[in-house]
Amino acid sequence: MRVLGVDPGLTRCGVGVVEGVPGRPCTLVAYHVMRTDPDDELPRRLLLLDRALTDLVAEHRPESVAVERVFSQHNVRTVMGTAQASGIAVLAGARAGLPVQTYTPSEVKAAITGSGQADKAQMTAMVTRLLRLAEPPKPADAADALALAICHIWRGGTRSKLAAAADRVRRGGAR
Repeated sequence: MRVLGVDPGLTRCGVGVVEGVPGRPCTLVAYHVMRTDPDDELPRRLLLLDRALTDLVAEHRPESVAVERVFSQHNVRTVMGTAQASGIAVLAGARAGLPVQTYTPSEVKAAITGSGQADKAQMTAMVTRLLRLAEPPKPADAADALALAICHIWRGGTRSKLAAAADRVRRGGAR
């Protein structure tokens, strides 16, 4: 399974592409960090993210997309930008006809490190180890996006398949 993970952000948006199957080591395909200028108008920044994510989905041809779910933050301005970037990421996957799954930071941390309370350094170290990389992916947004993709392969692939089967049953087409 090939998954495109997105750590959404307006200024920096991390994207990681990983291949693997549940319970087995994953393989790095690519990672990117898209940047937008904080001085640009919001519509331009969102359009740039949309175009970049759409291009990456077309380039890497993932089977699904995993996006970090926005959670409550103290800085309302930051959470708004993150939520808007998250919506663009979900849209890019949906537009391509791909299943999109969201994960909270705690879910990703628990999947990758075994602890939902892991810090950035622990997450980066585990992503580096799990993907057998010579150096940690930088910046942290890239490591977070790769962690989302790994999390989805290990946990979400099964969840997505069950949801799709349940949907088929609801529509009367059980197989």
